[in-house]
Amino acid sequence: MSGSGLHNSVIKIDLNSLRDVGMDRVHMLPFEVEHNGEANIDQYFTPTIQTKNSEMLVSFRGRSLKGEEVTIPKGYVGLVLKEDHKPYSEEEDRTVRIKSTFSTFTRWNLETSPNPDDSVMMALAWPELAEAIHTPVEDS
Repeated sequence: MSGSGLHNSVIKIDLNSLRDVGMDRVHMLPFEVEHNGEANIDQYFTPTIQTKNSEMLVSFRGRSLKGEEVTIPKGYVGLVLKEDHKPYSEEEDRTVRIKSTFSTFTRWNLETSPNPDDSVMMALAWPELAEAIHTPVEDS
């Protein structure tokens, strides 16, 4: 493959897997954890969350995290996707299934409070902005 970085494969979502899923508690961490698979969040992370002056505080491996609960925009749902591990090539189509859904998630920043200028919050503002942009304007 050339160095263009483009792949010819397609990733498909198995919508039939949506029938049997539940809701999950989701945390968006500001760093990468080198682990693929289930994590017992309730045992090792959630119980240590403190709230001080309406700000969520937690420590992860000695680093201070500040967080907030974020609601998915109306009319949308968050999906946790899972791909069964199998060897695949960059040319091969892939299918992922829906493991669970979520309507809120906890967003964490390293040592600074989350704010509306964070890229995640700006992305979540897009549905409302897109609707405003595409709403027909009536001539007076």
